[in-house]
Amino acid sequence: MEGLEHCFSELRGSRSSGCRRHDLLEVLVIALCAILSGGHTAVDMAVFAEAKQEFLKKFLRLTNGVPSHDTFSRLLKQIDPNQFRACFQKFVTRFGESCGGVIAIDGKTLHRASDLRRTRSGLHMISAWRCDKRLVIAQIATETKARESAAVLDLLEFLPLMGSIVTTDALNCQREIAQRIVDRGGNYVLALKGNHRRLHGDVSLLLAQPGQAAADQHATTDNDHGRVERRVSLVCTEVDELQKRHCWPGLAAIGKVVRSRGTAASATDETVLYLLSQPLSSARFGEVVRSHWGIENRLHWVLNSVMNEDRIRTRSDRAAYNLAILRHMALNLMQKDRSKGSLRSKFNLAAWKDEFLASLLAHMRGREQELKCT
Repeated sequence: MEGLEHCFSELRGSRSSGCRRHDLLEVLVIALCAILSGGHTAVDMAVFAEAKQEFLKKFLRLTNGVPSHDTFSRLLKQIDPNQFRACFQKFVTRFGESCGGVIAIDGKTLHRASDLRRTRSGLHMISAWRCDKRLVIAQIATETKARESAAVLDLLEFLPLMGSIVTTDALNCQREIAQRIVDRGGNYVLALKGNHRRLHGDVSLLLAQPGQAAADQHATTDNDHGRVERRVSLVCTEVDELQKRHCWPGLAAIGKVVRSRGTAASATDETVLYLLSQPLSSARFGEVVRSHWGIENRLHWVLNSVMNEDRIRTRSDRAAYNLAILRHMALNLMQKDRSKGSLRSKFNLAAWKDEFLASLLAHMRGREQELKCT
């Protein structure tokens, strides 16, 4: 419990009279354990608590017994998500791995968390994903995807960007975002598409010149799952004229990735352009671009397919937001486990074996000598 007490001590002030029968931190621990065991809702948390009292009493006092589903529901609605999000980042720093590397930023809508009375489409969560460590290091929510870029600007303020490379999709290829990343000591690789029509056209023409086509390129080929995929990456650092015309913040290079994908039934080609704040080699540029897709394949896909996030109908903004943070915490703890097996099987194992669930919770102790990033 020491690890969580350090991270979530600031939440003590959020406790209302309706939650004072049970210790706030103990309720959160039970909720986290329930999600690690495949639970989704306040009812699941209450059923888990009732079934696992003997296990929980090994490290929780449970002075007044286990909480009811009303207690879990009320708590999730009352906690300030911004406070909870700040505590989550303390939780992540205990792993000592929140700095450096490639940080992918992307949004995901919780479709079933819609409120028909307010004609909302669902809460939109923007996550920062540490690609090499497979960890969520921060998140922020907004009511619509249209406000995602503004939320990304706020999210960047909470991230330790020194020595990191931030990647985004074309929606978040914005001058303000590029400037914020550079100001905070980071670098960026931003996908560039038609939302910047003139800049996209000039970058496309520059990279299509014969001298650029003959420049150093890096190619990789994968043959897996019945398909062959070839990627060719190219970086150009001759951007002085481009900067005179567009004055893009921190621009040091431009890049292009051409993807060719073939199956027995079809073949497709795709070319994507990028803006870079540092001159990477073609090989490293290709690695960074490909690692960005980890946020789709290893975060968003897992949240939907393994943790059933899009099927959860929690409609209160605060509750949906706080549950999303709890799912991120649970996923981070699962990613810290190095044993063999799929994530789906590990969630099942946490429900079936108390020893495995306890080993996941042990990761919260952290490594006190590694809290600061070099």
